[in-house]
Amino acid sequence: MTFTNKTVWITGASSGIGEALTLLLAAQGADLIISSRRKETLEALKGKCVGAKNVWVIPLDLENDVSIQAAADTVLSKITKLDYMFHNGGISQRSLTQETDLAVDHKLMQINYFGAISLTKRILPFYLKQGFGHFIITSTISGVFGFPLRSAYAASKHALHGYFDSLRAEHLENNIDVTIVCPGRIKTNISLNAIGSDGKSTGKLDDAQNNGMPAEKCASIMLKSVGKKKKEIYIGGKEILMVYFKRFIPALYYKLAATVKRD
Repeated sequence: MTFTNKTVWITGASSGIGEALTLLLAAQGADLIISSRRKETLEALKGKCVGAKNVWVIPLDLENDVSIQAAADTVLSKITKLDYMFHNGGISQRSLTQETDLAVDHKLMQINYFGAISLTKRILPFYLKQGFGHFIITSTISGVFGFPLRSAYAASKHALHGYFDSLRAEHLENNIDVTIVCPGRIKTNISLNAIGSDGKSTGKLDDAQNNGMPAEKCASIMLKSVGKKKKEIYIGGKEILMVYFKRFIPALYYKLAATVKRD
């Protein structure tokens, strides 16, 4: 499958997996809506979108519902169809549960969970009216199992699984598809931009993240899986084994999760 002449909206498009998705989709001739908080970075990315017929830069702050409403209104006024909505925007965490301010838990849920579903509630009626649509959610393997230093982050991603699994079941007969993507260690700046116990960015790039799968490879696997309308996929290296340990050998999972290096 190719995405030629498909209309695609990507949040979190300014870096990492979102940027890689944008460039791959542009090369396939998709019409793109790219969003993040950083308008200047998005404009620079637009200039690299070789092959795309249309690229709309729509700034968006997933922590601010007014911004979400404005972005949705702008997008839906510009397009006649929307084939794919990539919920890729989000933020991670690096802090111990007992040291983390409650405000940090709220912030992670607001951006990662409520931001995504707020936008979904604006897009879903449009999908239903046009008679089709596909939501793609960038979760994480921490959305499948808990992991040290990521309590609120894991919780926000677990919540996305519950919400979008439910949405998929409700709209099975409405031609609405949902793909939940669970990356492991992908080489992006997500750990560099992760927030600590006080809500400030840690500014530290995890060694494991830095040695992870290139974002371009992850994005390529994502697009192939979306084309096949897969329900849930896991992308990464040997860390993906933890998903299967949790499912089939839980005693081993619990032991490994408690002893894993905390970075």
